[in-house]
Amino acid sequence: MNIQIFGTNKSFDTKKAQRWFKERGIRFQMIDMKEKGMSRGEFDNVCRAVGGWAKLVDENAKDKDTLALLKWLDESQQADKLFENQQLFRQPIVRNGRQATVGYCPEVWEKWE
Repeated sequence: MNIQIFGTNKSFDTKKAQRWFKERGIRFQMIDMKEKGMSRGEFDNVCRAVGGWAKLVDENAKDKDTLALLKWLDESQQADKLFENQQLFRQPIVRNGRQATVGYCPEVWEKWE
């Protein structure tokens, strides 16, 4: 397994995900999205794995203006705008190769083992 956890240190669900993998002795790479965002290739792969960019959006994000803008943009521009504003992502985003989850999903991670 090659686990990557994208999130921030302030995210409660990101901390829970890290603890879940640590408790099972599964090595992972933590990517702090405040320091280093997701690359375009990673973003595209995660979107494919979870069923589209809309699944990545955190409706409770603090940046309400960009959230509102995202809803009104043309469909062809929405994914690009979300990629540019990664603070709108639900956390954590956990990748294992071509598989990915958004949010705290231990029921899915168990199947990866």
